[in-house]
Amino acid sequence: MIFTPTRIAGAWLVDPEPLPDARGFFARTVCVAAFAEHGLDAHFVQQSVSRNTRAGILRGMHFQTGAHAEDKLVRVTTGAVYDVILDLRRASATYLQWQAVELSADNQRAIYIPKGVAHGFQTRTALSEVFYQMTMPFAPGSSAGVRWDDPAIGIDWPDCADRMVSAKDLALPLLAGLGEH
Repeated sequence: MIFTPTRIAGAWLVDPEPLPDARGFFARTVCVAAFAEHGLDAHFVQQSVSRNTRAGILRGMHFQTGAHAEDKLVRVTTGAVYDVILDLRRASATYLQWQAVELSADNQRAIYIPKGVAHGFQTRTALSEVFYQMTMPFAPGSSAGVRWDDPAIGIDWPDCADRMVSAKDLALPLLAGLGEH
């Protein structure tokens, strides 16, 4: 695996190193020892999938708080998404900075998202599936988020005439109303 730091402190891109042969290829996507060499927790206790049925679906920006804060490894197994992370850790040197990356079944890239960093994505294909591995189980009472279109953050989302955002995500607070997390 190839680990590339992002501009968000503690977040990494993780690319497989395929071993090709006449049948296709084989590649590791997680190795506890390799992740530990980069200071990353790869003890994933829960896995989830988000299946999206059209281009322009936007989900985010989500994170878990308190004792349920989680590290996540996110990859796309079908289709492609414009994936965004946002640093909400007040003590971080990259506080309030965001970064976007394309994750797709074709590029096989994953992104490691540390605790305190919000995550969201916009689908780029008619069908996409996003696979999450988390170091903590989901706890509904600790689920939080911030508006995807908060002008104080200024995430540059791809243009989309027919964007679909859930009522729950539209009701997320702006950064100014987020309070302590």
